[in-house]
Amino acid sequence: MPANRDQFNKFFDELEDEVIAVAANYGLPSAALDWYRRSLRYNSVGGKANRGLSVIDTYEILLGKDLSDDEWKKAAILGWCIELLQAFFLVADDMMDQSKTRRGQPCWYLVSGVGNVAINDSFMLETAIYILLKNHFKQESYYVDLIELFHEVTFQTELGQILDLITAPEDSVDLSKFSLEKHSFIVRFKTAYYSFYLPVALAMYMAGVASDENLKQAKDILIPLGEYFQVQDDYLDCYGKPEVIGKIGTDIIDNKCSWLINLALKKASPEQRAILDANYGRKDNECEDRVRKVYDELSLEQEYFNYEEQIVAMIRDLIKKVDYSTGLKPEVFEAFLSKIYKRQK
Repeated sequence: MPANRDQFNKFFDELEDEVIAVAANYGLPSAALDWYRRSLRYNSVGGKANRGLSVIDTYEILLGKDLSDDEWKKAAILGWCIELLQAFFLVADDMMDQSKTRRGQPCWYLVSGVGNVAINDSFMLETAIYILLKNHFKQESYYVDLIELFHEVTFQTELGQILDLITAPEDSVDLSKFSLEKHSFIVRFKTAYYSFYLPVALAMYMAGVASDENLKQAKDILIPLGEYFQVQDDYLDCYGKPEVIGKIGTDIIDNKCSWLINLALKKASPEQRAILDANYGRKDNECEDRVRKVYDELSLEQEYFNYEEQIVAMIRDLIKKVDYSTGLKPEVFEAFLSKIYKRQK
């Protein structure tokens, strides 16, 4: 049974108090404690929490039974550690991109009185992860594994971010920097590791099935799955219905290094390439329409449908090869794939 989002969100109250208590023990004045508490809540709660909930769901599948209260709590703590990691990334990312809104409210750095203090706040969101890990997992044999996993995945995500930032700055369009190979690296490192591999790996450590072989099997399935998810996002940004996905796509005008533009660059004739160079990344609706016209001429929507069937067939083949005898279960990966395949938002 999928984890309950309301129960998960309510549990944050307890963890928030715990982190604030550690800061208070250092003698941090009340005004700063109030600021930290506000930052924790504003930036961590309010999203879909899919990453955090995936830890609980995966742990339950691996154990093959309903979780006890203590088991649920430990899984939820690790789930919130991922949500804190996500919050840390988003606060920093929104400043780098000069974004305006996040989850339907102003980005944290744009909240009155915050500004550049958000830089330090992002660090404090990250640090909360290690406070919770120390408080709840220090006695576990896999404690160091958890710490190393969070550090490794954080670095991997930052590698994807730096390549994204220097390849596709919003204010400087140069399509010669783009390629499908760069796109693949960016989405695997910036998204797939922390969104898909991390929740499963954490649950595997708790369930006692995190052998090197099993972790490799999980990674070999989940990283392509995460890449497929991001390609799907790129497709929906252009071809999804705004009333369904809840937003109007902006990848073309924002100079995003998306799968669609990279595929278009690979397929385009010299004349079509000239149109893309002249119009991509421009804050102009007519320029956007010209790019979309080239996409249609190149049949990119059908190219996406072909890609989806090919990648899903490959992932399903990998899932079939998962060895039950190692403690790993194909149902873990089937659950992820079922949520993604043919999604509309």
